[in-house]
Amino acid sequence: MAQDNSLLEKLEALRLRFEEVGQMITDPAVIADQKRYVKLNKEYRELEEIVEMGKQYKNLVDNIDSSRKMLKEEDDEEMRALAREELDELEEKKPEMEEKLKCFCFLVILKIQKMP
Repeated sequence: MAQDNSLLEKLEALRLRFEEVGQMITDPAVIADQKRYVKLNKEYRELEEIVEMGKQYKNLVDNIDSSRKMLKEEDDEEMRALAREELDELEEKKPEMEEKLKCFCFLVILKIQKMP
């Protein structure tokens, strides 16, 4: 779970930067400075995909939590079986998604740092 939190914290930081850059590229002063505008626009595009992937990951984690909660609280065996099946499917997807996100986060951060 600590790994979830660490990854979610990194994704949240990237999402906040995405929003910040989104606001900056609409600022007339930034638009007037074409060099800065182009750099920020590239950064915005780089962040956009990781933010979307982050939303999908957050949704996956939330669904896992919901399925676990249902397993604990549900008395109906049929509902518990459905929750178990869903939980198994979601947990199977999670490691692959985490690896993709980690690699993609790393690449995005490197690209942003190397931008002129």
